[in-house]
Amino acid sequence: MDRYQGSRHMLQPPSFVVISGAQVQAATSGREEEITRIVRAAYELHGAGLTVNPDSYFLRFPDRPSARIIALPASIGGETDVHGMKWISSFPENVASGLPRASAVLILNDTRTGYPFACLEASIISASRTAASAALAAVELRARREESADAGRPVRVGFFGTGLIARYVHTYLAGNGLVFGEVGVHDAVPEHAEGFRGYLARTEKAPVTVHDSPEDLVRGSDLVVFATVAGEPHVTDPSWFTHNPLVLHLSLRDLAPEIILSSYNVVDDVEHSMKANTSLHLTEQRVGNRDFVAGSLYDVLHGKTTPPGDRPVVFSPFGLGVLDLAVARYVHERLGATGDLRTVPDFFHDLNRYG
Repeated sequence: MDRYQGSRHMLQPPSFVVISGAQVQAATSGREEEITRIVRAAYELHGAGLTVNPDSYFLRFPDRPSARIIALPASIGGETDVHGMKWISSFPENVASGLPRASAVLILNDTRTGYPFACLEASIISASRTAASAALAAVELRARREESADAGRPVRVGFFGTGLIARYVHTYLAGNGLVFGEVGVHDAVPEHAEGFRGYLARTEKAPVTVHDSPEDLVRGSDLVVFATVAGEPHVTDPSWFTHNPLVLHLSLRDLAPEIILSSYNVVDDVEHSMKANTSLHLTEQRVGNRDFVAGSLYDVLHGKTTPPGDRPVVFSPFGLGVLDLAVARYVHERLGATGDLRTVPDFFHDLNRYG
């Protein structure tokens, strides 16, 4: 009998499992197109109003202003049908010690009882859903640009910032069919740029160039990926973008309002993108309106807005928790199908109301 059938006293909590980063990696690696389809489906559910995605909550520290831990609660309907929350930390100072900046866990909750049924290592889930969102936007925006003939030709891609997110975005762009004619790299820390160049040399057939000048990187790229840890705008000259590139503004705070105002701007969710001093939020504060946002990626997918060919196109995804839930649910189901879920016995205890 299903645990939800019968009278209320028969309801039982779900089993609780812990899913390691190694398991997440095994469940997602080499499945970039499939993960991107899952992310697209989550965007569709969100656009149709079948999700709940509250504001993210930021835990900050007076003695460490660059560090933060963020809670992203969310609920997603449809076949995914799950509640949950990602708890992700960003400690940029880790990088100097050779430790990744971000770490995360994610909890999945049963929609009937509310009981948590899985805890997953989530830095890989977070990177994968970010990269899948970026790849989806790159493919769709390139294909839909007015008077554009560039959708089928090799891409000159430039990575501004060279951490884990940049590596995942490169993997997901390639995994979704983008062919690179040239790859450019720039990082404020030269050894990080060289490290990323070394990674690309093992995986990429196209020539790879490390640019000392950020301007050279931007001007030499059709597709620019911002994946930095910038806390405020540091790219301020709109003339860098007069060749009208497609910009994946994943780190959200790199571009000055002048660049935002001269671009065609697409977001994942308008309300979420206008918070936490993102470049879009700063632009809204400056001009007093949101007219500079053309629409959401959902709007683009449904033909409600069409990216032009004669302006820079900037995609600025704040990062929706529903995307994390969708990918996490996929991982949980894959491991369940192969019998590889690791249950924690007696995780729920003292379930009798009166002892």
